[in-house]
Amino acid sequence: MKLQHYIGGIEGLEPSSFEKKVFVQPWEERIFGIHVAMMGLSNHLEAVESVPTKFSSFWTWGHLRQGAEGMNPFDYFKYRYYEKWLGGISGFFVESGYVTEEELSTKTAAYLGNLDAPLPSGGETAIDEQIIEYLRVGDSPACDVEAQPKFKVGDTVTVRNPPPVDHCKLPGYLRTKKGIVDEVYEGTYNYYFPTGDGVGDPMPIYNVVFDSHDIWKDITEPNTKIYVQIFEGYLEDPE
Repeated sequence: MKLQHYIGGIEGLEPSSFEKKVFVQPWEERIFGIHVAMMGLSNHLEAVESVPTKFSSFWTWGHLRQGAEGMNPFDYFKYRYYEKWLGGISGFFVESGYVTEEELSTKTAAYLGNLDAPLPSGGETAIDEQIIEYLRVGDSPACDVEAQPKFKVGDTVTVRNPPPVDHCKLPGYLRTKKGIVDEVYEGTYNYYFPTGDGVGDPMPIYNVVFDSHDIWKDITEPNTKIYVQIFEGYLEDPE
């Protein structure tokens, strides 16, 4: 388990940032836009087949999170939010062959040497329309595969303690904790890709309620409940 998967309830961390601006620096807005464009043009979307884009990769929120969570914990907590995005996306483009490190370094040096240099312009109307449509309709994880839920409302369940992986959909503070199934969501849901710790294939999702004292002991208020949506792959019968 990586520290960045387990920050809930940890004492001694530096105070959280309460910055109210969505984007602090202009480049943060641009890297957000690049990420949105990558999602809207991801090759797993059928609508992209007719769009004249040179982007031919699989990219989702999961891939973005995988890049951030896969960092060394010291680096993860050292960099700011969009700095992690910038590093992960830049690394992805280099590893995927869209640009070389030398080309990226040269272009970076050129802009740092002339901060007023105009940014690239132009674009394809069809690409813009596809990205806007993606923002409108989204990309639902619901799927048509039928699966009988292993648990029912009222069942006591134990959260598994899966092996550490680059990207995890399970809050670290819930590992090995017992909870009660509050709701079984209709249908099955997959994840964008197998994470290596039990999530990826179509499966039910549950709303599980936990007693906060079972998680954080007496540092929480009495009679406080924690509700968490959890993939079935992270749950097991209590011992």
